[in-house]
Amino acid sequence: LCPANEKVYEFLDKVFTEVAQIFPFEYIHMGGDETARNFWEKSPQIKALMQREKLKNLDEVQSYFVKRVEKIVNAKGKKLIGWDEILQGGLAPNAAVMSWRGIAGGIAAAKQNHEVVMSPSTHVYLDYMQGDPALEPPVYASLRLKKTYDFEPLPEGVDPKYIKGGQGNLWTEQVYNMRHVQYMIWPRAFAVSEAVWTPKAKRNWDNFAGRVESQFARFDITDKKYSPAIYDPIVTAKKNDQNLPVITMDTEIKGLDIYYSFDNSFPDKFYPKYTEPVTMPKDAVLMRVITYRDGKPVGRMLSIPVADLKKNCR
Repeated sequence: LCPANEKVYEFLDKVFTEVAQIFPFEYIHMGGDETARNFWEKSPQIKALMQREKLKNLDEVQSYFVKRVEKIVNAKGKKLIGWDEILQGGLAPNAAVMSWRGIAGGIAAAKQNHEVVMSPSTHVYLDYMQGDPALEPPVYASLRLKKTYDFEPLPEGVDPKYIKGGQGNLWTEQVYNMRHVQYMIWPRAFAVSEAVWTPKAKRNWDNFAGRVESQFARFDITDKKYSPAIYDPIVTAKKNDQNLPVITMDTEIKGLDIYYSFDNSFPDKFYPKYTEPVTMPKDAVLMRVITYRDGKPVGRMLSIPVADLKKNCR
């Protein structure tokens, strides 16, 4: 959409007229994120617009566009909300901001007395992997349940009246069917819900984790798909002086024992138990790990190529 083309605004007026009639809600979300500006940089129309409207840079071009869109949306009796990029170049007078690139954009908007929905990719992007990459459909980032539970939609130093709440997002470019949707949502949706409904001082991870496990039993009865990644070990690697990976393992919940192997066999409770960081044997090509509780396997078997461990050494 070219901000210098008047037909764009005529088109958007027609679109928002229909959208406003179909949906009864107070807000219309315009997007506004990840603008591709390579066209703007080369466009004579954009350059003429900048000269005519005294716009100093492309941030201000974007702001010009957003402000005009807001007028259209307001004319339909609706409020405009957009991703935090709409702050660039100056925020439209009455726009609300949905902050996805962390919470900084939301804080900035709230301090300008604009309404905010916190939706940071760091905590509530449910399309991210939720366990070890050895088990998860590959995505470019990971988000474990405990990190989602740590989401705080109300940052310090901000007037609470401007924070509308928080939102979790499940983008589906790499989610291919509804069973996969269930797997990505549960149990992280519980963590999003509790984070936005419960004051930080009243939240307790151990208590929450126990209640999540109770829900797993209900999901099993109703054939709901969910991720059991809460039981899977968290494996990290760091190189030592001999350039060999030193493996550190942990679990999100208490009371789990971790057993491992480096010889291509499948570990159980009779294999070495993890108690301290382990140096990778020189001839190892595959590491396998599993968690037990009360003598019974509870986590999934992780099979991690040594090449991947070396590649991901911190």
